Amino acid sequence: MKRRKTRQISLGGVKIGGNAPVVVQTMTTTNPRDVRGTVEQILRVEKAGAEIVRVAVPDMKAAGALKEIKKKINIPLVADIHYDYRLALMALAQGVDGIRINPGNIGRKERVESIVKAARELSVPIRIGVNAGSLEEDILLKYNCRPTAEALVESALRHVKLFNEMGFEDIKLSLKSSDVMTTVEAYRMISKEADYPLHLGVTEAGTTLIGSIKSAVAMGILLAEGIGDTIRVSLTADPVEEVRAAYEILKALGLRKRGLNLVSCPSCGRAEIDVIPLAQKVEEGLRDIVMPITVAVMGCVVNGPGEAKEADVGIAGGKGVGILFKKGKKAIKIKESDMAELLIKEVLLSAAGKGN
Repeated sequence: MKRRKTRQISLGGVKIGGNAPVVVQTMTTTNPRDVRGTVEQILRVEKAGAEIVRVAVPDMKAAGALKEIKKKINIPLVADIHYDYRLALMALAQGVDGIRINPGNIGRKERVESIVKAARELSVPIRIGVNAGSLEEDILLKYNCRPTAEALVESALRHVKLFNEMGFEDIKLSLKSSDVMTTVEAYRMISKEADYPLHLGVTEAGTTLIGSIKSAVAMGILLAEGIGDTIRVSLTADPVEEVRAAYEILKALGLRKRGLNLVSCPSCGRAEIDVIPLAQKVEEGLRDIVMPITVAVMGCVVNGPGEAKEADVGIAGGKGVGILFKKGKKAIKIKESDMAELLIKEVLLSAAGKGN
C-alpha cells in the first residue's frame, strides 16, 4: 500500500502527515466545564490508545477550563469551535494544541482571519473541518441545496486559499458527510487538489455497530488508496469504542499494530465446542492488551488446527476439549470449561514476557 505523501504538521508533539503513521483520535462526550469528568474520560481513551483528543467548546466557561484539563492529560488537546470565533481565541489563549473550526458557521471573513492570526502567532495547527450538514449558504445554493462531494471540496479549498493568503500553512483538512460514498468522493477529490494532511471520518455515523461498519467501509476504501493521515470513528457510544474501532480498521489494513488480533471461527454445525461465548470471553479478557498478539479460538477440525498453529496462542476445540497451541506447537489438552480462563492466562503470560 502506497500512502499519499502529504506535508507534515506537528500537533502537540504528535507528527501528522509525511511519513508518520495514521494517527487515531477521538472526541469526548463531556463538557469541558466538568473538568474532572472530562479528564477522567480522556485518561480512559488514552489507555485505549487515543493519540489526540478533541473537546467541544460551547461557551466561554468551557473554553476557560481547557488550561486545567490540558495540565492533567498526556495527549494533545484540540478545541472544537462552532459559531463564535471568540471561543477559538480563548481556547488558544488557554494553550490548546490544535483548533478545529467549521468554516460553514464561523461567519465573516475577518472572524476567521482573527483565529488564523492568533494560531500563527502561537504555532498552533488548525483543522478546516467541513461538514455536509453545515456548508456555507452560497455553496449550497450553487449545488442546488445538495451537500455533494464537489460542494465539500469547494468549501475546503475556499478556506485553504484564505489561510494561504495570510501566510498560514499549518493546516489539516476534513470533508465529512453521513453518506459513505459522498465522503469517499470528497476525499478522493481533495487529495488531488491539496497536499495537506487529511483527517478521515464519516460524520454522524450511528451507533456502535452501524457506525463502525459505515466508518470501516469509507475509511477502508480511502486508506487502501493511500488517503488519510488521522482518523476518528464517530459513534453514538463511549469514545473508548471509537478508539477500539479505529484500531481494528487500521489493523485490518496492516497500517497499525496494537493489541489483540482475534481469529475465531463463526461457528457452524461442525463446531464441537460452544465457540461464541468462548470467543466473547477471550475478547473481553484481553481488551486491555497493548502488545500486538494474534489469538485463535477455533471450534472444529476443518480449519481449527491450522489457524491455531498460525496464531501466537490458540485453541483448536473438538468434542468438549481443545488443544492449546503456542507458537505453532501443541502445548496441553484443555477441558471446554477451562478454555477461556487458561487461554487468557497464557496470553497474558506471553504478553508479560514480551514487556507488555
